[in-house]
Amino acid sequence: MSAELLNGSRLAQRVRSRIRRKLKKLTFTPGLAVVQVGDDPASTLYIKHKQRDCEKVHFHSEVHRLPPDITQETLIEHIETLNARPDIHGMLVQMPLPVHIDKEAVIDTVMPHKDADGLNPVNLGNLLINREGVTPCTPTGIIRLIELTGEKIEGTHAVCIGRSPLVGKPVGLMLLNRNATVTYCHSRTADLKAEARKADILVVAIGRPEFITADMVKPGAIVIDVGINHVNGRAIGDVQFEAVREVAAFITPVPGGVGPMTRAMLLENTLKLAIGG
Repeated sequence: MSAELLNGSRLAQRVRSRIRRKLKKLTFTPGLAVVQVGDDPASTLYIKHKQRDCEKVHFHSEVHRLPPDITQETLIEHIETLNARPDIHGMLVQMPLPVHIDKEAVIDTVMPHKDADGLNPVNLGNLLINREGVTPCTPTGIIRLIELTGEKIEGTHAVCIGRSPLVGKPVGLMLLNRNATVTYCHSRTADLKAEARKADILVVAIGRPEFITADMVKPGAIVIDVGINHVNGRAIGDVQFEAVREVAAFITPVPGGVGPMTRAMLLENTLKLAIGG
């Protein structure tokens, strides 16, 4: 029997509907600013999706496109200007940044109370001590998709393949905060297949097309595929979808799984920052 699909597009639609209902009670319009340095095509497309999402929930949305040769000092000054604006409640700096820009210094400049991405060290630190406030968008979306299954997280064995500060590390912490036993796997893991097969919840975020095969998945597992790899003109995940679908109980498609939920969580974070918690 094939795994049940975890439809991120449908769940994201529900999130936007809830946001619109909450917005009716506000006397102001939440504002989200996106800062883009350069013109990376994938980033530009992703930002267009974010703008459309803002329109759907009637947020104020701004995109600040800055030249690729901007100095780090000027970029930081621009972010500090947005920090000071009362009509901008959430902000993010679109990655990647040019190589001459210190990414960490830029992320540190975004004030925690305007950090729509949930990546400021203060917000990540709160996540570490199980005081979740504004949390990173993709991991938060993953948790919502897991909750959609109706299965309990508590007491499960979760395996995160990938340890990036954007996805792997924070989603592992969020699962740990919900009383899962968490294993992190990465390029130096001795027997990745054996570790993956222990997972009741398998989160894959390594950026390697169709890396996870059916024999790496525990029967009945929840499989969350974070990968978006463009191969021969189409987007495919880090998981061999058709084969793994025959083993898992639940699986996210690519596209239409984690991606829409990442953007929906950005809207939710912006609303949370706008209303102060």
